[in-house]
Amino acid sequence: MKQGTATIYLQLRKHVKLPLGQDVRLRDVARVLADPNIEPRLLDIVLKQPREQDGNLVLIDMLQIISRLQERIPDIQIEYMGEPQVLVEMVGKERRPLLVLFLAVWLLLFFGSALTIMNFHADVSMQAVQVRIVEMITGERDEHPHLFQGAYSLGIGFGMVVFFNHLFKKKWNEEPTPLEVEMYLYQENLDQFVITEEYKKMHKAAGRGEKDP
Repeated sequence: MKQGTATIYLQLRKHVKLPLGQDVRLRDVARVLADPNIEPRLLDIVLKQPREQDGNLVLIDMLQIISRLQERIPDIQIEYMGEPQVLVEMVGKERRPLLVLFLAVWLLLFFGSALTIMNFHADVSMQAVQVRIVEMITGERDEHPHLFQGAYSLGIGFGMVVFFNHLFKKKWNEEPTPLEVEMYLYQENLDQFVITEEYKKMHKAAGRGEKDP
């Protein structure tokens, strides 16, 4: 290392969201550790000015960042940790969901779930099983054990709350719910797919550039 060369440590985030049309700066996509005299200048460096044709997803990789930093401060050494790229999602103003649409989706999910449970119970002859269980407990046969069925229905609801570890906005503990885990895995796979597609576009654009006289 040359004497007087500044060393900059970078750690890129995986996925960030920025307002639509905003310039992407280093402070938005990375954690930076550098000399306090130059760190503010580094954080304000513009890495990308999103255009309409870029869409709402912008990929910025470490090579682009290094190139930008060396343009501003030539005599630096850059060390990076973690991911070699960051996916920037440009988001517009958040709109409140329409009440009619919310109710329609809620009713669809409610009745769809109810029909699924009812069809499952019909397939496994749950009515006959419940009648037999009540008969074994009480010694009397009741073709319509409403008390047992009511308790069973409440138990299904309580079991779902415990399983998903969530009731409206309240969580029982800090463990992620199964739905949160599935959403995380979905987002990871989606990000990886988008990154792969963005790299393909970059390579195609670079190839066209080399062919142009």
